[in-house]
Amino acid sequence: MLLRSEVDKAVVILSNTAIQNTALRFRYNSIASRYQAMKRQWNETLRQIEAGTYARHRFKADLHQRDRDREEAQRAGSETAPGAPTGPDDIFDQYRDARLACGQPVKSLSREKLEGMLQKQKKTLRERFGHDAKFSFRVVVEEGKAKLKAKRVKAS
Repeated sequence: MLLRSEVDKAVVILSNTAIQNTALRFRYNSIASRYQAMKRQWNETLRQIEAGTYARHRFKADLHQRDRDREEAQRAGSETAPGAPTGPDDIFDQYRDARLACGQPVKSLSREKLEGMLQKQKKTLRERFGHDAKFSFRVVVEEGKAKLKAKRVKAS
């Protein structure tokens, strides 16, 4: 902060000085306006960092959260290897195990209820993305709760 205050003082002093040479006055004004723009940008960045909304920090935080979720799901035995086929039976077992690991009730959970939930989600998603759209589902643990996440499968 010491250097910044010294630069601010120098800018104020030079602003109050009459520069007779037009080329030098133009050069000074260009540098001073660039300094002000950088100062504004830096202040905005600091404000975002303090508020926790700075894009670079959010990106890293989201990556770390995704890694923690993946590790938690693996501990719960609820995530399959990427690209592995997940049929309704696999999804049911993963979902039940994840709910148990999170302390959620599984007493009323059945394969038929889960299949009904998946069909309802597929219907809603197809209305949104088109009737020929296909989706795959996976189990994730977010905020201490087991959830089903849909991913649109690209037609090849």
